[in-house]
Amino acid sequence: MTNVPPTPSGLRGAVDLSSLVDRAQRPQQPGAGPAAGAAPAGAPDGAAPAGAGAPGSATAGDLTVPSLVLDVTDQTFQDVLQLSSVVPVVVDIWAEWCGPCKQLSPILEQLTAEYDGRLLLAKVDADTNPQLVQAFQAQSIPTVAAVIGGRPLGLFVGALPEAQVRDVFEQVLAAAEQNGVSGRVTVDGAAAAEPQGEPEPEPLPPHHQAAYDAIERGDYAAAVQEYKTAIAQDPNDQMAVAGLAQVSLLDRLSGRAADDIRSAAAAGPQDVEAQLAVADLDVSGGHVEDAFGRLLDLVPTVFGAEREALRVRLVEYFELVGSDDPRVVAARRRLASALY
Repeated sequence: MTNVPPTPSGLRGAVDLSSLVDRAQRPQQPGAGPAAGAAPAGAPDGAAPAGAGAPGSATAGDLTVPSLVLDVTDQTFQDVLQLSSVVPVVVDIWAEWCGPCKQLSPILEQLTAEYDGRLLLAKVDADTNPQLVQAFQAQSIPTVAAVIGGRPLGLFVGALPEAQVRDVFEQVLAAAEQNGVSGRVTVDGAAAAEPQGEPEPEPLPPHHQAAYDAIERGDYAAAVQEYKTAIAQDPNDQMAVAGLAQVSLLDRLSGRAADDIRSAAAAGPQDVEAQLAVADLDVSGGHVEDAFGRLLDLVPTVFGAEREALRVRLVEYFELVGSDDPRVVAARRRLASALY
């Protein structure tokens, strides 16, 4: 049985980055910057050229990078594909407005530093890099994936506590070693120097920090209460609203087996509780449209408390995915039609 939230061993399959790889490998246009190296004939799609790397075309063992945490864009992602032939690259798709991203990103960065060059972290701003968002099928954020030897691997969606993220990193390194990607990178000496006078990060509001600490120790119920308190004090606290939706999902799925959830849903297509649970599972795996469709199909068939439970859960999903997402706009319209 596979417990949720999912880890790499329970994935449904890697995403297809071939469109980005192809775009990066097209002949350079006049006036464009230096073209990234193309994969040799017969190499797998997305594989880096033999011996290719980042600055200086260094090989595994003497490859240097400006930092273990790299900000990448649609235009510079080819560098990540090349680096992934030396060490696995974890990809963090985030956004400035995303509350759960602010909880997860420091964990990813801390663990990347602890692994000391055995892997890299590539950060992708979802708001400014639509091609990467589409290529990684990031239907909600944060979305975390990996690239190993030019090949993508989905990891998880949403904020997880440090212990679970560390376990995912270990699985990524094991998968990389099985695929012959077991090098190490070092940070360029000049770039590695600690900046002088760097300002301390702004502390989180007290209830946000308490929620973060609770998530860190795996106590999702306590985190839910902290976010609810923050919202009660400030109903316009959108970070708390998004954080509550995310951690509530994790709390509902914690300790449950995915196989059991799907079996119960298949056995009871009109069982609202069973369908709510499998919709949670769909959302945690990034299958947002499946979750929307499943619950929206049920809304016209039930009444009273059951219909309200479906409405509340859908509104929570809308917060997770983002109100401007076209899937949310369509689902919200369909929900209003079913209710009124």
